[in-house]
Parts: sequence; structure tokens; C-alpha cells
Amino acid sequence: MADYDVVVIGAGPGGYPAAIRASQLGLKTACVEKEKLGGVCLNWGCIPSKALLKTAELAAKVRKADDWGLGIPELTVDFAKVIGRSRKVAKRHERGVAGLFKKYGVTHLQGEARLLGPGRVAIGDQEITADHIIVATGARARTFPGIEADGERIVTYREAIVRDEPVASVTVLGAGAIGLEFAYFWRHMGAEVTVIEGTDEILPREDPECAEAARKGLAKGGIQFELGTFVDKVERRGDGTRVTLKDGRTLDADLTLIALGITPNTEGLGLQEAGVTLDRGFVPVDANLQTNVRGIYAVGDITPQGGLAHTATRQGEVCVERIAGHHVPDIDYSNVPSCTYCQPQVASIGLTEAQAKEQGLSYTVGRFPFLANGKAQGAMAAEGFVKVLLGEPHREILGAHIVGSEATELIGELALARSAECTADEVLYTIHAHPTFGEAVFEAVAEAYGQTVHI
Repeated sequence: MADYDVVVIGAGPGGYPAAIRASQLGLKTACVEKEKLGGVCLNWGCIPSKALLKTAELAAKVRKADDWGLGIPELTVDFAKVIGRSRKVAKRHERGVAGLFKKYGVTHLQGEARLLGPGRVAIGDQEITADHIIVATGARARTFPGIEADGERIVTYREAIVRDEPVASVTVLGAGAIGLEFAYFWRHMGAEVTVIEGTDEILPREDPECAEAARKGLAKGGIQFELGTFVDKVERRGDGTRVTLKDGRTLDADLTLIALGITPNTEGLGLQEAGVTLDRGFVPVDANLQTNVRGIYAVGDITPQGGLAHTATRQGEVCVERIAGHHVPDIDYSNVPSCTYCQPQVASIGLTEAQAKEQGLSYTVGRFPFLANGKAQGAMAAEGFVKVLLGEPHREILGAHIVGSEATELIGELALARSAECTADEVLYTIHAHPTFGEAVFEAVAEAYGQTVHI
């Protein structure tokens, strides 16, 4: 008999929920992790970065205390304490995962795992067997020749998130979510920040209207942007860095962050030796999250559909539910929320206008500005808008795009509406509490059909 029913390699947001759910379903389960429980998300990504962003948001508000009618002495920043608080938050969540493993009977094996073939895993000198092996080893920051981190002044998110020394200036390479969130944090901690992006707008995967509004809001806070610009090389210059652009210009700063996408962690795992097919380093999987080798599965950032923590979690859960013989729906990758958490926030679900046009779909657009929302006005957070794409003639919700203070919270309603196949009518006839930011969702749908009374 095998040592385990399920062995999960990696304890990030894909791996640890898979291990817990497998054990809840009565499967004897082990989870192998070479570093910290919770993986990048809980320790160096999603969770500690949101703690830092909240500090930055509060700092921005304190600097405008007079606008709120408050008298506050000049703001000072204890940067090491700011970072320290975020580390405590991360540590608390790491302990939480350990507690859940104990509660549900998941065996935690510390070490670096390698596949020896279907059903066999090596952890150092130890070998264990399992009927089902789930690989959830995540990804790391992508680098390029001439654009490589030294871990001190030229850094990735991994080093940046724990760096407790303030800097006067930062160059950020890449205007995706990671780049913009760090740019926002450092700017409101007092640094001069320049963001370089090769495309003509930030957040290139988002709706262009939302991306433009977000850029204008970030620029209002003092972040500089170099768009449509590519980097030739990054060099260490004493206690600082120099970024050389393709057009020959140079930008000097104390620190440079490389935020140019991710590379899957599939090397050294024995995947190919076990017969698993790789595609540009990623692991293709079917609807059950199974690879081409029976009994070997992959979830999270190592799959072509990965890149977001919440996608990884759902993949892990679906994978073990199906291993246990339960019927659960296939993952709808067209209905995964995309979120950027700086201020203003950006969140989206479903199709953009460009994608709807490419598919030849007929649609109506509804927009509602937070400027006309009472709660947003009272919170001095009236930047941005809600935009919805409604299909014709059935009025289904093809896509939704939000830029504003609470965008990442509001997108959940529209994700649920799409999942439940609600139409514009269900949103229109659902009474939304007043005053709330969420009223803007209803109002955007109403505006599409000329039924809003507030603009």
C-alpha cells in the first residue's frame, strides 16, 4: 500500500488548501514544503503586501487631514516598523496554516521534493509513495539577460517585501499589479518613484478606460510614468542603480524593482523524467488538473491558467474533490476576478470591449462614476467608475470593470452574478443598501438602459 493517498508538493495558496480539503475528504494526505507554509502569497506576496498598501493608504489620508477637518502634526514614517507589522501579519497566517494542518490531520513534511516517477516522491534521502501527487510549486519573478536581480539594490518582490530600509528613489520595471502596488507603497512612504512600461498604458490586460483612470490617479499622487518604453539593461552603481532604456536615456535611483511577470518553478522536480509534458516551463493540465501522466496533477502558477492566488486555490480544491470521486463544476477561467490593490484600485471580470468585439458580440455599455455616489463622496474617494458590458438581446453580463477605492471588494457581486448567469434585470431588481459603494454597480447597469436617476 502507498504511504499516502495524496501528496501535495508546495504549500502555497494552491497547495495548502488542496492538502486540507483532501484530508477533510478522508484521504491520507501529506504536504511537502521547502520553505514556509503559505508559500509566496502568505509570506512574500498577497498578504504582507496588502498590509503595506494599507499603511500607504493611511499615510496618504493623514497628509490630507486638513481636508477632513482634522489637525495632525507632520507625518513621520518609521519604515522598519511598517515592514515589521507586515511581517507579523505574514507570520500569523503561516502559523494559521500550521494550525489547520494539525486540525485536519495533514502531515507536514519539510524539505525539497522530487518526483521519482508516478506514485514516488523523494524528500532528501527519504522516499514516500502516493496514489496521487499534486505539484503546486508556484512561480518566481521573471528576469532577462541584462535585467537581473542582485538581491540588494536590484530586487524582485521577494527582496522588496522584507527590505526594512527606506529609500529616496525607486525605478519600477513593469506596470502590472505587482509593479504598481510597490510603486504606490514606496511613493507614499516618501520616495520618488518612476514606473517604466513597454506598452502604451499601465495594466495592459485591463480595460483601457480603467487603466487610464488608474494611471491618472497614481500620477496625481506623484508617481512618474515612462510608457511605451523598453529597458536595455540594469546596472548596480555603488549604493544605487542605473536603468538604461532602449533609446539611450538613463534613470538613476537608489533601488530598482523588476516586476516583469513570472516564471514557473518546474526545474529540478523530476517532472520530465517522470514523463510529464512541459510547455515553455508550464505544466498543461486537463479539467481535472491532471497532467498527461496518470496520477500526477498540477495546480497554481505552474499551469498555463495560473498567475493568481485565488485561481490556484480553486484549482487545488477541484483537483482533490475529483480525486475523491465528487462531482464539482469545471473551473470557469473566463470568470476569474483580476485585482490591483493600490489606490485607486482596479478590478475586472469577464470580457473587455476589445474581446467582445473580437468575438463579434453585440453589447451595451453602462457606466456610473463614483463622483455621483454618496458614500464615495463622504469618504473622499470619488475617483473612478463602474463599467459593465451587457450582451444583447439577452442582457447577460459579459464583463465588468471597476476603478476606484473599493473596486476589489465590489467585483465579487459581479463575479457571482456571472457565475449564476444573472442578467441585467436581476441586478436592477436587487435592492442595494444606501449609502454604499455597491450602489454604483446597480447604477452602472441602470445607466446602460437609461434607467438611472442619479446622472
